[in-house]
Amino acid sequence: MILRATSVQYVGSPPNAAGAAPREPAPGEPDPATPEGDPDACSYWRYCAIDGFLASCCGGTHAACPPGTEMSAITWLGTCRNPVDGKDYVISYNDCCGKDICGRCLCQRNEGDKPVYYTHKSNDINWCMGTQSSIYNSTVAVVVGVATES
Repeated sequence: MILRATSVQYVGSPPNAAGAAPREPAPGEPDPATPEGDPDACSYWRYCAIDGFLASCCGGTHAACPPGTEMSAITWLGTCRNPVDGKDYVISYNDCCGKDICGRCLCQRNEGDKPVYYTHKSNDINWCMGTQSSIYNSTVAVVVGVATES
C-alpha cells in the first residue's frame, strides 16, 4: 500500500543494521501471536508490500535477520492494515544480507509497488547496499510507526 498523508507516531527504535535481537512489541503494536499473525505465512498482515524470502522461514523472525546475516540499513517502506485492530502501520522492509539466498517461503505481495525509477517506493532492488556483503538472503518486516489521523 502507498503511504498516505498522515502523521506517524514513532514506535521503538529503528531497525538495527547490525541485526539486533528481536524486541518486545511496543505499546500499540499488535501481537504477532494472533490468528492473523503467522509470521511464517505470506498472508501475514505485515507482509503487504514484501517481495522476498521470509526471514522467519530462514532462521530469523519477522523482525530479526537469521544468524550470520546483516540487516541492511537501507530499506523500503509500506503501510499495512492490521485486521485485528484496524490500524495502519508503517512497515520497514529490510533485507538480510551476507549469506546465500534462503530459498524458502518466497512472498511477493507487492501491494503499492512502484516502478524502479521511484527507488524509495520499489521493492525490486537488492537493498543490501551499505552492508559488508551485497549477497541477499531474506527480508524482515519491522513496524516503525503507527499511522494516525492528521
